[in-house]
Amino acid sequence: MIIEIDSLSQLHKMAGLPAPQHPLISVVDVSEWEISEDLLAQKFCLQLYSIALKDGGCGMNYGRNSYDFSEGVLLFTAAGQISSMQESQKKGERRGWMIFFHPDLIRNKQLGQKIDEYHFFSYEVHEALHLSAAEQTILNRCADLIQEELAGRIDDHTQDVIVDHLQLLLTYSQRYYQRQFNTRSAQNSDLLSRFEQLLKTYYQEGRFAEEGQPAVGYFAAELQLSANYLSDLIKKETGYGVKEKVQQFVVEKAKLLLLQSAFSISELAYQLGYNYPHYFSRMFKAKTGLTPKEYRKRA
Repeated sequence: MIIEIDSLSQLHKMAGLPAPQHPLISVVDVSEWEISEDLLAQKFCLQLYSIALKDGGCGMNYGRNSYDFSEGVLLFTAAGQISSMQESQKKGERRGWMIFFHPDLIRNKQLGQKIDEYHFFSYEVHEALHLSAAEQTILNRCADLIQEELAGRIDDHTQDVIVDHLQLLLTYSQRYYQRQFNTRSAQNSDLLSRFEQLLKTYYQEGRFAEEGQPAVGYFAAELQLSANYLSDLIKKETGYGVKEKVQQFVVEKAKLLLLQSAFSISELAYQLGYNYPHYFSRMFKAKTGLTPKEYRKRA
């Protein structure tokens, strides 16, 4: 059974917290968070976005993965994700903060239009953001500013100010994720090599013709990463998205087949995952400036 939590009031009551100061956003002091034994092994579907900075030992499950928070680790979850608690917690046992906000908070704001650009809300738990002490200080201040606004007198500007602070926190987080990608260059290079090998093997096994071109989800599953994290990593390392990398591979294979085989354009298109040759021809010309026939003749 999955327990639906669709409001901050419901969440606060479940966690033994006072009623939220605002119906659409709250900043929770983790030391005040209480997890009773009867909540363990329960599954929850939280219809709220969350941002969590916790100290070590606070275990949680998100989907099929578990995560033990460490000092300076930030985790994001989007509304609608399934989570569960691994261990009970009494007040005062843990430190940190969690921000929860309802999608309605940002629905008619610029942030509502941009929220999907913050891909880390869909990252897996093992892809969490590891913060330096300086970075953590800055994000702590962003959370404090939101809490200070909530604690003050609510007026016509309150929600706009809160959303601005929230967007600043997310923008800093995006910057810090870019830093994390940069500092893990060796690991990223290994993942890129494995991605390229998966693409080659997929082609060598004839799966382009049998199953069509591989989507980002295929590579993500094979590499045990979230689709968004893999896409961002490939983009950072190569300047191209996963779909573009697949198309580049297809174009290079097409050039070889056009020069070294007697395949018709239709047969060649099918070998490369296209059921309709004109789609292949259109893509090939967009990438090379020539149609497949023109390329073959020119060579």
